[in-house]
Amino acid sequence: MRALPLCLLALLLAGCSATHKTQPIVNERPIIEQPKPVKPKPAPRPAAVKLYKNAEALVGTPFRDLGEVSGESCQVSAQDAQPSMSNARRRMLSHASNMKANAVLLHQCQIISGVAGCNQQAVCQGSALNVSFK
Repeated sequence: MRALPLCLLALLLAGCSATHKTQPIVNERPIIEQPKPVKPKPAPRPAAVKLYKNAEALVGTPFRDLGEVSGESCQVSAQDAQPSMSNARRRMLSHASNMKANAVLLHQCQIISGVAGCNQQAVCQGSALNVSFK
């Protein structure tokens, strides 16, 4: 007789656990998806510009003159590095690339002293050209 109440208690507990259902959890705040961060694209490199050091190389080649270009490299004080001709040339070619030129005819490169704001300055000047390569 003692077993009957224990069996009934066991059945009652088993029956209650079988009918128990859980309710889904409801979030009070809506979930908003954050946009994925966009990676910046690297800046495009300027197009390659060919440097011609004398006009004879252009004889017989069709080209169009787009205008004058120049590049500078400045030595601000005597303690700074010397002005660089190669930097001045590179800046001149970059300016020509911005003008959509594909070549530059170099007129001159020189170092000038006594320029305002510079102890010495390297300056390169040339003509930006659009050459029709064959």
